[in-house]
Amino acid sequence: MKFRRSERLVDMTNYLLEHPQQLVSLSFFSERYGSAKSSISEDLAIIKETFEKRGIGTLKTVPGASGGVKFTVKVSDGEARPIINELCGLIADPDRLLPGGYLYMTDILGDPAIVQKAGRLLASAFTEEKIDLVMTVATKGIPLAYAVASHLNVPVVIVRRDNKVTEGSTVSINYVSGSTGRIQTMVLSKRSMDQGANVLIVDDFMKAGGTVNGMISMLNEFNANLAGIAVLVEAEKIEERLVDDYLSLVKLSDVDVKEKQIQVNEGNYFLHKQEELV
Repeated sequence: MKFRRSERLVDMTNYLLEHPQQLVSLSFFSERYGSAKSSISEDLAIIKETFEKRGIGTLKTVPGASGGVKFTVKVSDGEARPIINELCGLIADPDRLLPGGYLYMTDILGDPAIVQKAGRLLASAFTEEKIDLVMTVATKGIPLAYAVASHLNVPVVIVRRDNKVTEGSTVSINYVSGSTGRIQTMVLSKRSMDQGANVLIVDDFMKAGGTVNGMISMLNEFNANLAGIAVLVEAEKIEERLVDDYLSLVKLSDVDVKEKQIQVNEGNYFLHKQEELV
């Protein structure tokens, strides 16, 4: 079946967006649309220009017989800042305050549009890294982890607090909670990852970093490599943080229960990106 250029452009764009970080050969598109490779190259040039102009991402060309093109999500600082400001505004809402100074975050993490925006930002910061898996801990961080993984086109592994019969054989470790100092347990199926996998840890909220540190210890049990750490919100006023190198979108600076005020600021997202460029 012969496709018109307008049809090719729409279908090709959709295919690339649904298969990020995947190398696609020109032959694949040529056979898919019954068109010459020269025509496909022209189409890809149009898509690349539009992606970059609209801040959607970019197309990387890999030369050679086994080469092709790969779509990589990229978010400009100009596009990222309004998203982070939106997150700050949502989290600063005093109605989020719960007894004990806790914040209600379920509505944010349950909103697909918000989670996809945050996931795209976090994924954009790690597109140059070799990542095989995204790891998170049950339960609130799961939607964010899947959003990040969808933009990186990799699987998600979920560390649990207790053993499930459906997980099969598991690896169990003890770790110290950074905020309470208590000994807690993490469990992960032995089938979750291969030895030497490159893993991006994603979590919704980080206080002292005990949970994240526990996941790092879990990686050591699998001889896996830590590719990076990304969190939606970090707490600022922490005496001793157990994790140093991480990326955050929002920083929770202060919670005043009496005055019903929540102070938030940008996380280290832009600073982290600058350090990556150095």
